[in-house]
Amino acid sequence: MSNMEWAESQLAEVELLTSMFPGQDELELTDQLALADLRSYVENSSSGDKPPPSRPRFFIKQRLDSSVMNGTEFILSCAYPSEYPSVLPEITVRCSALNRAQQTEIQTDLHKYLMGNCLGELCVLAAVEWVKENLEHFIKKSFSASQAPKLESASQPLQEVFSRLWIYSHHIYNKSKRKNILEWSKELGLSGFSMPGKPGIVCVEGPQSACEEFWSRVKVLTWKKIMIRHREDINLNRQGEDSKSVESIDSLRKFTCFEEAMFDPHGNRGNHMDLGQLYQFLNEKGCCDVFQIYFGIEGR
Repeated sequence: MSNMEWAESQLAEVELLTSMFPGQDELELTDQLALADLRSYVENSSSGDKPPPSRPRFFIKQRLDSSVMNGTEFILSCAYPSEYPSVLPEITVRCSALNRAQQTEIQTDLHKYLMGNCLGELCVLAAVEWVKENLEHFIKKSFSASQAPKLESASQPLQEVFSRLWIYSHHIYNKSKRKNILEWSKELGLSGFSMPGKPGIVCVEGPQSACEEFWSRVKVLTWKKIMIRHREDINLNRQGEDSKSVESIDSLRKFTCFEEAMFDPHGNRGNHMDLGQLYQFLNEKGCCDVFQIYFGIEGR
């Protein structure tokens, strides 16, 4: 498909969704400017014009009112890659009735369904219908898990763990993914940084549960390649170098906040970073050893 064919398909699907979900409590377009740019490109451009750099993002909200679901609401968030529908859209399902494990499982199963049945076709409506048909199953599993007896003794408090994840991606260009990374890290109280471009690097640190939730959201987006290249897990009741107990998450952080870091972008598309500057940045944060883990060479 050509750039124009991708854009025409995306615009047609947005218009269909708008007609099917007319209320803002059902469909919320979060980037009206991107939609206006897409419409202008489709309606006014010649074949040689460049497509708009950003594409629509939206939320679809649905409430299931069966006797079992009792008004349970789910939200499906969607962002179009420029090549959609030749590639899958970035779709995330959120439902407060699901625990974290079931949230991850429904996301994984939805992605498998779309990959096997909808690749190359407009698929947002198919995703909505699949969630409607399968959500009850995941909620029941979530409820059963919550009712299961606890294996841990009540006399033994849960041990809090600090984690730092070093994530590697073949590339990070997409503005929607970059926005998700920034928003999710802030929502989950994580510090660290992301470096867009090729390769893409993300570091998050904080409570282990928050880091795992961040990874569960990021890994189900559409990537050419993404992995945890290295991780650090530290029990908070361990003895530090001065023989005193480590008492807080913040005492282990090497980053004060989460930021998107750029290191002299260059190349034809401005998508390559200066690795020497990256090394200096890591060295200043006291984690330059991870440079060799990423790139197989010692920095300097």
